[in-house]
Amino acid sequence: MQIGRLFRRIVRAVVPPTVFLGIAVYFGWNATQGDHGMQAYQQQLGLLAQAQQAQQDALTEQAAWRKRVNGLKEQSLDTDILDERARAMMNMADRNDIVVPYDRHDPLF
Repeated sequence: MQIGRLFRRIVRAVVPPTVFLGIAVYFGWNATQGDHGMQAYQQQLGLLAQAQQAQQDALTEQAAWRKRVNGLKEQSLDTDILDERARAMMNMADRNDIVVPYDRHDPLF
């Protein structure tokens, strides 16, 4: 009888704090390592920074192409760009031109 009462008293004293400690550890681990925790948040911030950089690169490239296209429009025809495109399409050069060879992976502008 005394052993059963002692056992119940020990169980009542140990089990609730252990359960609450386990719950606290579970939520603490999920707050740092889980799908919506601090590490996932940092990874999302890294992906956001990469996406913003890609967007900035795309906007820069778009502005460069827009400038080149606007130079070919009839209202603001740029003779240098027209001459450049004509020579590129005919694959010809003038005798007085200086030809600078480039690698096919080098950007042209």
